Amino acid sequence: MLPQRADVVVVGGGSCGSVVAARLSDDPDRSVLLLEAGPGYGPSDVPREIRDAATLPVGPGSDWVAAYPARLTANRAAIVVRGGVLGGSGAVNGAYFVRARPDDFTRWPRSWSYDRVLPVFREIETDADFSGPFHGASGLVPVSRTPEELLHPVSGTFVEAASSAEWEWVDDLNAPGPDGVGRVPMNVRDGMRYGPSLAYLLPVVERSNLTVRSDTRVVRVVLSGRRAIGVEVEDGTGTRRIAAEHVVVCAGAVCSPQLLMLSGIGPAGELRRLGVEVRHDLPGVGSGSTDHPEVTIPYRLRRDVPLRAPLLETVLHTSGLELRPYTVPFGAAIPGSGVVDPVLGVVLTRPRSRGQVVLDSAKPWSPPVLDYNYLGRREDRDTLRQGVRIATGLLDAMHDLVEPGSVDAAAGGAGPSDAWLAAHLGTSLHLSGSCRMGDDENAVVDDRCRVRGIEGLSVVDTSVFPEVPSRGPHATAVMLAHRFAASVHDDRHPE
Repeated sequence: MLPQRADVVVVGGGSCGSVVAARLSDDPDRSVLLLEAGPGYGPSDVPREIRDAATLPVGPGSDWVAAYPARLTANRAAIVVRGGVLGGSGAVNGAYFVRARPDDFTRWPRSWSYDRVLPVFREIETDADFSGPFHGASGLVPVSRTPEELLHPVSGTFVEAASSAEWEWVDDLNAPGPDGVGRVPMNVRDGMRYGPSLAYLLPVVERSNLTVRSDTRVVRVVLSGRRAIGVEVEDGTGTRRIAAEHVVVCAGAVCSPQLLMLSGIGPAGELRRLGVEVRHDLPGVGSGSTDHPEVTIPYRLRRDVPLRAPLLETVLHTSGLELRPYTVPFGAAIPGSGVVDPVLGVVLTRPRSRGQVVLDSAKPWSPPVLDYNYLGRREDRDTLRQGVRIATGLLDAMHDLVEPGSVDAAAGGAGPSDAWLAAHLGTSLHLSGSCRMGDDENAVVDDRCRVRGIEGLSVVDTSVFPEVPSRGPHATAVMLAHRFAASVHDDRHPE
């Protein structure tokens, strides 16, 4: 039974929502209600696919994802998936837990400088491999790396090729340091993926002041003037209203801007196009998003290798690229994907192009279109071209193990053509910045994640990142949620 009110309603039970709900319920005098649109589970019935770190249950027919139409470029359509289950994408991803780099925070408000967030990164983790000033030993998220002697043959051969090409070995990718090749920190323990739903939420789900409801969709935030006073939900039995003192939207970089717009908060012109009453004109909602475009180079293996391993054990970082030697074909790690050949991914980590989340004027509550606008800037295309040249050189050096696929080079040996890049283009599913943090006219939330101009309403997920970090965003998202919850606690219990 849904309660009629709660002190805090958290919308979305993904990585950030799991952390926020669990942390805010640490205060026994605060009632917390977490609402998740997708299916849920309890501590004793976590689905096998969500536990197994070597499986990514995001392929066709998966029960644990939500699908969205996308435009990668003006001429390239795609369908992308995000986690649609308690735990969100953190429950179904590759368990990559690499932090944003120190210079990623230069575009954040000063209160989010690297020096300010480093203690929170330490607080959320227990690192099995490293101690000292950059790592934690008592946090809820386990962090580990595949030991060098146990690396998959693809990973080990890639490291050897990168070292032969004089790329520096980086022992610890979660500490400040140079570009180079190293092992991926993963939120894995004993082969189990420990997303925030398992690490933060399920251990406290029986608290009397915490209610978790799955299969419950929030259709709008209820406003009274310029204050959020609750939410309206659908749970299969009808629509009802739940009152709240504070609404925290953690629905992700797709659904958070959509929910704000359905609630009348967003660009006035866009809201009128959608037929939504304008309650608060906030131009930045849904625009200025960033993500990591990725092109993949297929290859063939010259001998059999294990088909069960963490999908990504090692990476090579340059100033604007990440090269990913996926250990097994996607078909082995992602049930139903049908991708037979293994690939080497080339990822643009500091994209200049910006996208937007576009709602359907006929059905604004339906899955929105993700307009990535990839490759719209020449600098982005040139950097990806450089990455493909590096990648093909490394594949050539791995010739004892792999037979590289062909790359159509542009005239003069400058690298692959624009057409080849577009044909091999995908996304890393790291959408960020669609409700970004800041103090300019296009910022949606302030540096405390409070929606500008609306009291009692916050957004806490990757949508508030000023831009996508130059590393996968998961560790940074957990840090954000953990720090936000601490700030709410401090507001209620000042020293």
